[in-house]
Amino acid sequence: MKRYFSNFASRIFLIALVLRLVPVLLSFNLGIGLDDMFQYDMLARSLVAGNGYRWYAQEDLYLIEPVIHLDFSTIAEYDPRGVPTSFRPPLYPAFLALIYFLAGTGARRFFVARLVQAFVGAALAPLTYALAKRLFPPSPAGEGPGVRAEKAARLAAWVVALYPMLVIYPLSLATENLFFLLILCSVLALLKAADSISNANSQMPRMKKEKNSRNSLIRAIRVNVFPARWFLLSGLLLGLAALTRSVALAFAGLAVLWVWFALKQKKMALVTFAMVALTVLPWMARNSLLYQRPTGIETALGYDLYVSYHPQSRGTFQYPQSLDLLPILDDMQREETGLAKAREFILADPGRVPYLMLNRFGFFFGLERRALAYFYSNNFFGYIPTPLLLAIAALMLLPFAAVSTSAAFGLALTRWRASTRLLALLFIGYITPHILIIAEDRFHLTLVPFLAILAASFWTGGLPALRERARTRAGKIALALAVVAVLLLFANWGLELWRDADKLMQLLGPDGNRTYFPY
Repeated sequence: MKRYFSNFASRIFLIALVLRLVPVLLSFNLGIGLDDMFQYDMLARSLVAGNGYRWYAQEDLYLIEPVIHLDFSTIAEYDPRGVPTSFRPPLYPAFLALIYFLAGTGARRFFVARLVQAFVGAALAPLTYALAKRLFPPSPAGEGPGVRAEKAARLAAWVVALYPMLVIYPLSLATENLFFLLILCSVLALLKAADSISNANSQMPRMKKEKNSRNSLIRAIRVNVFPARWFLLSGLLLGLAALTRSVALAFAGLAVLWVWFALKQKKMALVTFAMVALTVLPWMARNSLLYQRPTGIETALGYDLYVSYHPQSRGTFQYPQSLDLLPILDDMQREETGLAKAREFILADPGRVPYLMLNRFGFFFGLERRALAYFYSNNFFGYIPTPLLLAIAALMLLPFAAVSTSAAFGLALTRWRASTRLLALLFIGYITPHILIIAEDRFHLTLVPFLAILAASFWTGGLPALRERARTRAGKIALALAVVAVLLLFANWGLELWRDADKLMQLLGPDGNRTYFPY
């Protein structure tokens, strides 16, 4: 049976890989089209050249000057090698740098990076399968041991393998390509750590009977040493996720508390925390030395808050406000300016803050159309006939609608255990910072594997599972909340389409590919 399961994991990986390789191979000569991608590419090439973590080198200025007029007066002296920076977390540029080091920094570097990212993205499918098998409750009587759980795990893996945005995401030079994998692996490692503690506890009675025997010594090592390795790995993965996108620190903190209180493992909680700290502190020390003051993983908070709380902002990444602070080359000056202006915006109209937070909820759970609208309107694909464009839009937008609404009912069916509490903490720890700072629809892609698991639980359980859940008062409340969540999602999407109806009509028109909407 284990071999059968592992064969499925291999097959789903290969299928996911082939699907991701298709757009990569079709875009052999595709360049990069967003400021973020230019910045990650500059940082990676600087690392490969041995110039350190710098951007805006002399040779790169021509790439950015048509869009941003850099203010060189904000730095003491310009170095042709570029400006040392901490604006972007380091791990994804380092990931690109490793690819460039092996494949070269020539014109084909984007294609090679996308090939590697296709493999990374394909790994999400078997990992989702493995995680689902740890999260699903036991099968109901009459189905045979593990049958429903296996069906649901496979279905969740298929969702991730086929999910359109995840299929094409390797085309982008963006942190999410690495972040998706690290978050998923972090949760898996934490659950494996919990299992190791459970297994160790089950060995304790036998150890007491085998005092002073060789078997007792071996078992004691397994009980006391082996579990620690999974907590060390969990801390390492959480730290690496934070070095990819610092928003992961919120979940890392909650994960440590989960180990302490849910697993009741104070020592292992300290081990996990220590490993997270050891992973991120060297980079924080580098940044602190660079600016001669305590500095975190990145100095982008001021910029994000400025853009998100700007009087003309709706709480998301928005043009032209997104360009206001970019000319400032000194990261700390940009950070302080952004924080000061954001504070000024908030104090000038504090009643607007709840409105922006509500808006960010909407953007976070919005339809995945922003990237498609940007690239099509800027003529990346040429003209697409309206019927075909509508079909592509449906293919891109409907999967999230189906998965997220089904996940609401899947969550209502969930029985609360240590593992499912960790899942809840992930949602809380990941969503909350975006609601407070800035949100986009692409940010919810990190949660798609977890939503797929919940959705698959609902799909395999069906109406019998809902009826069974509704027999208790707590179940009725959970199902009622799921219905409310689904209605709110549909209301959010309806308002979104109504709000942008004029732009959508332009996109569907004869010159939709030349409307040149900003991102």
